[in-house]
Amino acid sequence: MKKVALTGAAGQLGRVLRKALLERGVDLRSAAGSKPLEPIVDGEDVMHGDLREATVVDRLLDGVDVLIHMAGTSVERPLPEIIENNLRALVEVYEGARRHGVRRIVFASSNHAIGMYPVQAKLELDCAFRPDGFYGLSKMWGEGLARLYWDKHGIETVCIRIGSCVEKPTEFRHLSTWLGFDDLMQLIDRSINVPDLGFEVVWGVSANTRSYWDNAGAERLGYRPTQNAEDYAAEVLAKTNPLDATAQQYQGGSFARFDFSRQDTTPHTR
Repeated sequence: MKKVALTGAAGQLGRVLRKALLERGVDLRSAAGSKPLEPIVDGEDVMHGDLREATVVDRLLDGVDVLIHMAGTSVERPLPEIIENNLRALVEVYEGARRHGVRRIVFASSNHAIGMYPVQAKLELDCAFRPDGFYGLSKMWGEGLARLYWDKHGIETVCIRIGSCVEKPTEFRHLSTWLGFDDLMQLIDRSINVPDLGFEVVWGVSANTRSYWDNAGAERLGYRPTQNAEDYAAEVLAKTNPLDATAQQYQGGSFARFDFSRQDTTPHTR
């Protein structure tokens, strides 16, 4: 059985993954940041600490085959915070993977790496990056780091560009960006277990009728999403769209609107 480590286990998606992976009988080590985790099963392997510290990373990765890296700042924040949590810590994680012979990392990338595309665009996995802020920029950088460590050190990575991963769609944008929990777990399961992965990027999205993203490249993982945000469309469309007029034009939604100073709010095609 593979030994799997999960960072960010106290976060929104980390809590979902931790519970589901334990229920599936995965040999899991769960890690949080500054606060200790309370075990949710007897004898659970839990730890906490600052991933910018090599000694913490060594405790995390000792004996690990696959790391699911969900830790880091997940909202738009000032650049110094983004650099510390999403760049510096990520380098420590990959260097730790080198030291401990971790063969694979599942990296939580984000749709915000391409958030400045207009909502009318249908994107393939090889589209150019268009980050919608420092957070999205950090995910663009993280994908590049993952590529580097595969090419130079043979550490496999699946970069999952997570859309809106919530229990069910609650607003108009989610009809395009939703990743249901069942599909999330399928993606994680395939990312852990598919053989000879190399370096892959996939859209973390369900089979949404209105999806912005063409996920044909995920076929190599064997990912076959079964959920569709359109099942909730009537409920969602009965609500007012919470995004303002500018945010509604960009795939990144409210992240694209943050610190937006252009006078012309219409998305540029290039």
